[in-house]
Amino acid sequence: MSDMVEVVIDSIRVSLMSQQRIVILREADAERYLPIWIGIYEAEAITIALQNVEVVRPLTHDLMRNIFTALNARILRVEVSALREDTFFGNIIAEVDGQTMNIDARPSDALNLAVRAHVPILVSRSVLDSAGITPEEDLQEEVEKQTKVEPEVEGGEDRLSIFEDFLEKLDLEGSEDGEQDEDGDDDS
Repeated sequence: MSDMVEVVIDSIRVSLMSQQRIVILREADAERYLPIWIGIYEAEAITIALQNVEVVRPLTHDLMRNIFTALNARILRVEVSALREDTFFGNIIAEVDGQTMNIDARPSDALNLAVRAHVPILVSRSVLDSAGITPEEDLQEEVEKQTKVEPEVEGGEDRLSIFEDFLEKLDLEGSEDGEQDEDGDDDS
């Protein structure tokens, strides 16, 4: 477990391009984030659980938690354990009759259970290192790209003076129907 990092659910976002949902996990002790694309229904289920919304009948993840409880199994934690070919892999770590079980799960399902069972969410350090985002570093890189010093153009102020002359000669009082010459007649 030493290569695992505890995270919390920071937010759930909607992609403006595809209407897909993204759960944003934030490292508990740092400003590093892990975005994971999840399904619309899974995102809604996480949101309902985070907001403690009461539902009349159990949702799928409530049912899963109820099954664990009925079988005297205790959910210890959930993990985002791997990232292979742009797909995240997760686990539900549970204890049954004194034995620890590692149950393969989609991260979205594991996160849903974690929210309902109030257990820690852990992410593999290698996953965070490869897919995590640190805003300050990313922002610093963007600032550096945008603030590159442009080479000074020869005769910079002299070249701009022709625009000043042009702007001074503009007749901004002209009519909307067309330009008028000095006698007040239309040019058209």
